[in-house]
Amino acid sequence: MRAMVLDKPGQPLQPRDVPDPQPGPGQVLIDIHVCGICRTDLHVVDGELTEPKLPLIPGHQIVGTVLELGDGVTTVKSGDRAGVPWLGGSCGTCKFCNTGRENLCPDAKYTGYQIDGGFAEKTVANERFVFPIPESYPDLQAAPLLCAGLIGYRSYRFVGDAQKIGFYGFGAAAHILIQVARNQGREVYAFTRDGDTKSQEFAKSLGAVWAGGSSESPPEPLEVAIIFAPIGELVPAALRVVEWGGKVVCAGIHMSDIPSFPYSILWGEKSVQSVANLTRRDGEEFLALAPKIPVETKVTAYPLEKTNEALDDLRHGRFDGAAVIEIK
Repeated sequence: MRAMVLDKPGQPLQPRDVPDPQPGPGQVLIDIHVCGICRTDLHVVDGELTEPKLPLIPGHQIVGTVLELGDGVTTVKSGDRAGVPWLGGSCGTCKFCNTGRENLCPDAKYTGYQIDGGFAEKTVANERFVFPIPESYPDLQAAPLLCAGLIGYRSYRFVGDAQKIGFYGFGAAAHILIQVARNQGREVYAFTRDGDTKSQEFAKSLGAVWAGGSSESPPEPLEVAIIFAPIGELVPAALRVVEWGGKVVCAGIHMSDIPSFPYSILWGEKSVQSVANLTRRDGEEFLALAPKIPVETKVTAYPLEKTNEALDDLRHGRFDGAAVIEIK
């Protein structure tokens, strides 16, 4: 099968013909239609996430059709349309798994990181971490829901009943989550790269009540800020604009170091919360919620052979919304 392979972090992916994977016990073989591109893919390819299996096929927002079942599979059928997210497996027995927090399992495995992912024609996936795709979503529009949507939704769950929410970094996750927030009657304030008027106008078109650069202050204090951009310097910036009792949620799997900051901007019972991965409950809840709103994803599509170009466009913010690789 055709695949884009990472041989060494810091190098471009290589187009290659590799053997078709075979499903083991509890796994399914999936014929991949599309695979979304996520900033986490950049962290893997660029070496900022330091424990990939090599060689590796990245990609973890997979939409395809189940072709074959491994021994013991009971929850998925051949012919099902299926989605595969970042969290690809967990031990199932630790205290985190036993309390619905498999996102914290110390033996968790991740799609497109320790498990070959979706920049290929086929992949295998653990049946426990395969989600049905809502029928109302074409493949291209469904793919970003599987990471930008799911991990974004997990981050969004930490806003509680806040009505004034800031989003730092207005990319794939933010353009999905603003639709959830606006549907619930909340106000969203969008922070982009300084001077990025294109992204600011995109945020306003989706209902942001204000949009500006990340060094700017919004017109009024926020209750919660979610940081989607992987930039540690944004943590003290966000702390400065949330009110007393407010919260800053760090949504990324990787973030650059947070610089030291004065205690005065944390004082007033403000808090900083990290978000780790996703749970199956997040997937089930969000994929049921998205079509009810309905969430609409803005997508830029690339063929498999142009995956490196897509990654570079993501790196430099050359598109709004999300990017998706078309395999079929």
